[in-house]
Amino acid sequence: MNKKKNITYLIIGFIGVMLSDFGINMFNAYVLMSIPLIGRMIAMIVIYWFIMLIPIILMVCNKEKIYDIGFLKDKIIIQIVVGIGIGLVMSIVLTLIPHLAGLGEWVDNGHRYKYLWQFVYEFFYCIVAVGAAEEFVFRGYFYKKAKDIFGSDWWAVIISSVMFGLFHIFSGNIIQVFMTMFLGALFCMFRLKVNHCALLSLIIAHGVYDALITVFASALLV
Repeated sequence: MNKKKNITYLIIGFIGVMLSDFGINMFNAYVLMSIPLIGRMIAMIVIYWFIMLIPIILMVCNKEKIYDIGFLKDKIIIQIVVGIGIGLVMSIVLTLIPHLAGLGEWVDNGHRYKYLWQFVYEFFYCIVAVGAAEEFVFRGYFYKKAKDIFGSDWWAVIISSVMFGLFHIFSGNIIQVFMTMFLGALFCMFRLKVNHCALLSLIIAHGVYDALITVFASALLV
């Protein structure tokens, strides 16, 4: 695919993802809480997958496969273990230590749970919905497109991470935008530098890290 077409696909993909994110935030604000609990739990997962819709359509149009954007067929178990390890290390460094240092409010997502089923669902949602969708889009599709355009992993890291930060503008503030840019770059570096860290690893790492924010906040903040 030529450079101009890749740029077009990258722009269309990002616009589609941002519109999907806006729609998800509107749904969550005005519709989600009117749905019964079980339906709400399912809807939260399914609707988050919508951010993958436009990139998937573009991939189908271009006859691209999931293995083109960072998924690997081999050593699946190792990929999973690597993802869990990365998620745990990130959580200790970026969440647990700040809590223990008295800075918990800076790494708090505001969620508080009491029951085991809530924590189990949080892990499932963070991995299967948030981790899967965001890593597929940003460290997968957008990273690959940026690398194809500029021929550089470093430009791919920068562009995909800036997009990842801007993606959070509807659900956060300017501080969160910059924080998620940093996290996006960190995930990219894991993909580049850690052995057997494929897109599956990043999905798991992302989900574990996000879910443990709630675990630590519920356990340590009163």
